[in-house]
Amino acid sequence: MNSSFGTRHAATSGPAWYWSSVTHIEISSDNRFTDIVADRFDIGVRLGGDVARDMIAVRIAPDMRMAVVGSRSYLAAMSAPRTLQDLEAHDCIALRLPTHGGLLQWEFTQRGKTAVTRTSGRLVFNTSELMLDAAAAGHGLAWVPRDLAQKYLDDGSLVNVLEDLAITYPGYHVYYATRRASPALTLVVDALRPQTT
Repeated sequence: MNSSFGTRHAATSGPAWYWSSVTHIEISSDNRFTDIVADRFDIGVRLGGDVARDMIAVRIAPDMRMAVVGSRSYLAAMSAPRTLQDLEAHDCIALRLPTHGGLLQWEFTQRGKTAVTRTSGRLVFNTSELMLDAAAAGHGLAWVPRDLAQKYLDDGSLVNVLEDLAITYPGYHVYYATRRASPALTLVVDALRPQTT
């Protein structure tokens, strides 16, 4: 399960009776691309575009819009980027990917196509939450899911830049390998679905 999704949703999703009716749940929350069959997991959570075609997928979250954010003090000293090329002059906070060890590339939408931008900076973290804290402290720009940054944007500690170029990814999906889901698996999938009122 993606660590950002796990931090925000896994332990709090669904009514309490869902969780109490399942005898044993183990949650592994990180940013690795896990082979759920080889690693003997019943289900996984990934962005919709990252779920293998042979898996059964159920959407559990809305689309995820990305945001480039920085503190007011950082942007006052460096001036806000207006183009993707402007990012080359900025201290961009990176996210280390655990699966292959590389850094997550920043992606944008430009003229209807996906544009990948090379960034560089002094800081590298393995969670978006740490990236946000560093950006709020004035250490550079972070490229993160907008919903994760929302509380910082609301309190004014971060400012969103390059909004017109922000990319949106298909939202999180829970996925599993078999069409014959056990009752326990069905309960967990139902608990992770958005609750309607």
